[in-house]
Amino acid sequence: METSITPKQKELFGHPIGLYVLFLTEMWERFSFYGMKALLILYLVKYHLFSDTSGNLLVGSYAALVYAMPVIGGFLADRYLGFRKAVTFGGVLLVLGHIGMAYEGEAAKEISTGVIERDENALQIFYFSLALIIMGVGFLKANISSIVGELYKRGDARRDSGFTIFYMGINLGSALATFICAWLGEKYGWNYGFGAAGIGMILGLITFIYGKKYFYGKGEAKNKALLKERSFLGLNNEYTIYLLAVLSIFIVWQMVQRHSIVEAILMISGAVSLIYIFWYALIKCDKIQRDRLFALTILILFSVIFWSLFEQAYTSLNLYADRILDRDTSIFGLIPAGAFLSLNAIFIILFAPVFAWLWIKLEKRNRNPNAAIKFALAIILVGLGFGALVIGAELSGAGKVAIIWLVLAYLLHTWGELCLSPVGLSYVTKLSPGKIVGFMMGVWFLATAGSEYIASLLANIASIDTSGGVTTDLIDAKASYTDLFEKLFYVGLIFGVILLVISPLVKKMMHNVDTDESGEDEVIMEEKH
Repeated sequence: METSITPKQKELFGHPIGLYVLFLTEMWERFSFYGMKALLILYLVKYHLFSDTSGNLLVGSYAALVYAMPVIGGFLADRYLGFRKAVTFGGVLLVLGHIGMAYEGEAAKEISTGVIERDENALQIFYFSLALIIMGVGFLKANISSIVGELYKRGDARRDSGFTIFYMGINLGSALATFICAWLGEKYGWNYGFGAAGIGMILGLITFIYGKKYFYGKGEAKNKALLKERSFLGLNNEYTIYLLAVLSIFIVWQMVQRHSIVEAILMISGAVSLIYIFWYALIKCDKIQRDRLFALTILILFSVIFWSLFEQAYTSLNLYADRILDRDTSIFGLIPAGAFLSLNAIFIILFAPVFAWLWIKLEKRNRNPNAAIKFALAIILVGLGFGALVIGAELSGAGKVAIIWLVLAYLLHTWGELCLSPVGLSYVTKLSPGKIVGFMMGVWFLATAGSEYIASLLANIASIDTSGGVTTDLIDAKASYTDLFEKLFYVGLIFGVILLVISPLVKKMMHNVDTDESGEDEVIMEEKH
């Protein structure tokens, strides 16, 4: 498999033009994804009158399935479809899902004490739309990142900065979405916010289809003959995959409503993935490949800690902004609670170039921290973000918390994310053996899936009683959130320090992967085996 940049590939600002096609595709796809996600918990507790606990678990189950599905999508792309076809199919499913989300039905009503009357037909359409989005992300998310990795030869110093540019596309979409969709949804109607997210996904799909010519063959099926072979259904393998994926949507439709099943599947999937990684490392890899794969596995496990804390943004922190934040005495009262989620994306847009420059500058001085140290810093920073909210609550007395403390929390969380997420995506493509890059990218998102569900369980520590989704006791509510944030502060510090201590061992296991230019030979050797 060819992995180097061919002479006819056009470049812009020192990177392949294909990177910018993927940048725009991911920007619009993330616009749709984050726009919908910013509204989700507020929509559930305010419109359908879910309890905090039920709403958090639904958001957690949905998000977990969204990030678990790329394990299957990555495998199918590796083995059959290729990354480009998988992304296109996923994009079509996402468009359909977001169109369905725009239908909101009748608002829930409290008809007697403790009894809520909901529009069950509207809820089933809502659940089915979530299932379409889950399956669509499964085929798109891991595989579009893998195409970015294929644009660069292993050992290319531009790879990290390329992923950082790509990651800015994600966050440009997120910044626009969490403001525009939240504003439309909370001010004018939930269907307007969800509808805007759907328009974003349509634009993303059009961009990807039009721009595929700039990939110059990257991301195509590795074995086109295998793709055309007949399956047990009498169809070729490509159409069989599409058909089974569509049928699986009906299964996911039921799963998203049953949190205990999602939890069991996550545990089983995680165990199976770890077993497969160990089997592949021991049977299929030489010593260097094995050590690198184990180093990657350690990084992925610690990423679970980070994301479990970071992903409070769409549950506890979103509700915190709505209920506890002092938005009434400033111009921020005009901004809906969900729009504060855009702070994370705005800070990434501002600081991603700074971090990209910093890593390159430190690399030239031979002082660039290894991935394990960057991950440790990320976990510590996300913990410190919650520490800022604890301080803000203590200083606020009996009143609401000043906005500056949430801003500071998102700033620290963003710095942590920039230390981990773009670096993590890059190291998955660096440390993975060539034949399982897509699978390991899927495992990266599976770990995120487990984190999402764990995050929803953690958020339930701060679940409070409401009336029609509105807080009735500010002091009690603030105490509940502060208790949660204090626990998360200590978790971040403890696990961050642990990873710092073992970082020299992890670095040794990587075998100088950042300067290794033998990736192409490694892949060819694996194909022969």
